[in-house]
Amino acid sequence: MNKIYNPTPDTWNSILERPTKTVNDIEQTVKEIFAAVQKDGDAAVAKYTTQFDGVSFENIEITAAQIDAAVASLPNDLKEAIALAKANVEKFHQAQKTNRVSVETAPGVQCWQEKRPIQKVGLYIPGGTAPLFSTVLMLAVPAKIAGCSEIVLCSPPDKNGNINPAILYAANLCGVTKIIKVGGIQAIAGMTFGTQAIPKVYKIFGPGNQYVTVAKQLATQFGVAIDMPAGPSELLVVADDTAFPAFVASDLLSQAEHGTDSQVILVSTSKTMMNAVENEIQLQLDVLPRKAIAEKAIANSKLIFVENDAVALDLINEYGPEHFIVCTADNDFYVDGIQNAGSVFIGNYTPESAGDYASGTNHTLPTNGYAKNYSGVNLDSFMKSMTFQKISSTGIQNIGKAIEIMAEAEGLQAHKNAVTLRLAQIKKDNRK
Repeated sequence: MNKIYNPTPDTWNSILERPTKTVNDIEQTVKEIFAAVQKDGDAAVAKYTTQFDGVSFENIEITAAQIDAAVASLPNDLKEAIALAKANVEKFHQAQKTNRVSVETAPGVQCWQEKRPIQKVGLYIPGGTAPLFSTVLMLAVPAKIAGCSEIVLCSPPDKNGNINPAILYAANLCGVTKIIKVGGIQAIAGMTFGTQAIPKVYKIFGPGNQYVTVAKQLATQFGVAIDMPAGPSELLVVADDTAFPAFVASDLLSQAEHGTDSQVILVSTSKTMMNAVENEIQLQLDVLPRKAIAEKAIANSKLIFVENDAVALDLINEYGPEHFIVCTADNDFYVDGIQNAGSVFIGNYTPESAGDYASGTNHTLPTNGYAKNYSGVNLDSFMKSMTFQKISSTGIQNIGKAIEIMAEAEGLQAHKNAVTLRLAQIKKDNRK
């Protein structure tokens, strides 16, 4: 890992730069695939599935028989682990439900807000070298709690044309209504436009590689909402001499093994801790099955020494990490002061992997600094707020004059007339 000592604020942007391609490098490919899927539907999806995943098959929708086979193939201990994680995710997201907010803003003017589910949602679940069945829980559980009527799941097939059985099991357990074995840009395009086999959805959720991230951003140009621009995984740990070097190293490696374009950073006020973590990383890295992937990610990562907690916090807020672990003598300083982070993990016994799997919080989080302006996925991500109002004759008399004056000042006479006519009718009725 690259060691950096006391970087000045004017160098932070370059030091903290993510190891990702720019949108310009990817956008043309994404646009070409979107245009093909929009024009040719399933034929284009099949073409790109063969090109990128190396497989071809006639039916891209998972059948009930395939789900049954997946359920039967999974060991009981994994099913029990998934059930425990699902229960905790349900508890946390169920608790996020809110009641109707109602207020009388003026006598006779009743306003209220209610939430409604997004009817059709698409879930993108990465497959490849790490089939993320845990992400199924993170997306399908809140979608079900929210009341989404159509929950479509897309995930890339393996070289044999199958989806990992744990993904199928979790999807079936969580109430997904349709499972499609399609991944990458073509999956996002399919859910954006709709094809013969892939339903069109109103909002797309889920992490993915840089191509999927750009595809999701392009989908917004065609009237489809997205959860956030979530790209390659990242983690920042702040640790001092009160931390356990082995724990810190394990957390850094847990994100590094996600992919070669992941990034992990240690910020510390202790050079001794930095050196100890660096040694532990090498020891743990050597025995990891995904060593080759983690090594490349580690090459993109940093060990940063700063003089004090105040500088460390400023640097961390500038970075805006997806995952933020705090292991210091004064954790409250960081917890109270953090403004930009997707999810925060506090103390020596709170590994980031707990949030990835079973603590209950959601692991679909903003990356690439988007924690500065995006939230992670939560129950409200699957809902939209609608406002209502009901105004009585007394109410329109109380606010009508103000509406008339404001409408006239903006030069919108029809707006004014809509009130003037009602006020005139009330006067007429009162004279009877």
